[in-house]
Amino acid sequence: MKNFKSIALVAVFVISCSFALAQEDETYTQSRSSKWISPKGFWVIESNVKTPKNSVVHFYDNGKQLLSSVSVVGKRLNPERRKTLKNLKKVLEQVVEARETAAAEQQQQQWVAILTR
Repeated sequence: MKNFKSIALVAVFVISCSFALAQEDETYTQSRSSKWISPKGFWVIESNVKTPKNSVVHFYDNGKQLLSSVSVVGKRLNPERRKTLKNLKKVLEQVVEARETAAAEQQQQQWVAILTR
């Protein structure tokens, strides 16, 4: 009976340690990758092997709706560089913010139209 208790105690200790390590690893990867991953949406870079200096970047919101497309001519976008990823995140957040303010202004105009009927 004493042997069973010691085995159960070791098993509980191992399981609790594995849960703690899994949670720590998850928070580490989230904080590490959050520098260039935007919670507002994502982007897709479309380019061609024959013309690497011409690209099209499509910006989407989290609902997978296309917000904007930007053509980049004369510059090769390297999606493996941190600077490029941070710049894409910055542009994406500006596009989402512009879309939200435009939608808010349009909604206010609709409210004014309803009120003036």
